Amino acid sequence: MSFFWQGTCKREGVPIRRQEGTAGYVFHVINRGVRRMTLFSDAGDYLAWLRTFAEAQTRVPIDVFAYCLMPNHFHLVIRPRRDGDLAEFMRLGTVTHSKRWHESRGSRGTGAVYQGRYRAFPVASERYFLNVCRYVEANALRAALVEHAEIWPWSSLAARCSNCHLLGLAEWPIPRPSDWGDRVNQAPPATELGALRLSVRRSRPFGPEVWARSTAASLGIPVLRSPGRPRKTTSGVVF
Repeated sequence: MSFFWQGTCKREGVPIRRQEGTAGYVFHVINRGVRRMTLFSDAGDYLAWLRTFAEAQTRVPIDVFAYCLMPNHFHLVIRPRRDGDLAEFMRLGTVTHSKRWHESRGSRGTGAVYQGRYRAFPVASERYFLNVCRYVEANALRAALVEHAEIWPWSSLAARCSNCHLLGLAEWPIPRPSDWGDRVNQAPPATELGALRLSVRRSRPFGPEVWARSTAASLGIPVLRSPGRPRKTTSGVVF
C-alpha cells in the first residue's frame, strides 16, 4: 500500500492511543460551531479563517488537498508529514481562530466557538480519495447555497479555478481527473454518499472494510462495528 495513505486519527472526544507511525495518512477532518452556531457570517469571517489556517500551515507544513467552509462548519482533506502534525496544525488553527473570532465580536470570555475536538477519519487510496474530495468540494452545492460548486468562493475547487490560494494547496497523490469540475457538480451515487456519511456518523476510516479494520487497529481507534444490516432480537424487532 502506498505511503500516501498512512497516518493518524482522533475520534470525537476519544484520542488515539498512540502517536508513533502516524505521518502520511490522508484525513477527512471536520469541525463545527458549538451548538451548530454560525461561524462565518460574511466574507470577512471566511477570509479570517483561511488566513489563520494559512499561518498555521507555515508553522506546521501539512498537505491540504481539499477544503470547504460552510456557514457553521468546515471540511478539510489533509495529510500530515510528521507524527503529531495533524493535532498540532488543528490546535494552532482552531485555538487562534477562536481567539480572533471572539475579538472581532467583542465576546471574549463568553464560551467556546467550536463544538469540541475536531473529528478526523483516515481515507484509503484511489477512488476513496477522489470520493471524499468530491464530497467536500460539493458541500455548498448539496446545501443549495450555489448552483455550481465552483461558484462557492470558500472552497478548494473555487481556489483552483481562480488560481487564488490563501490556503496552500498540495498536488494530489493521484492524478486529478480532467473532468473534475463536472464530477463535483454531478450528484454522487447514493451508495457513495451513504458510505461517506457512515464514515462521519460512526467515526470510522473511509475505505474497504478490511483496510478500515486494519487501520483502526493500527491507530488505536476503538473497535468498529460492521456496517452491515441491523441486528434483530429473537422477536424479530430491528434495532
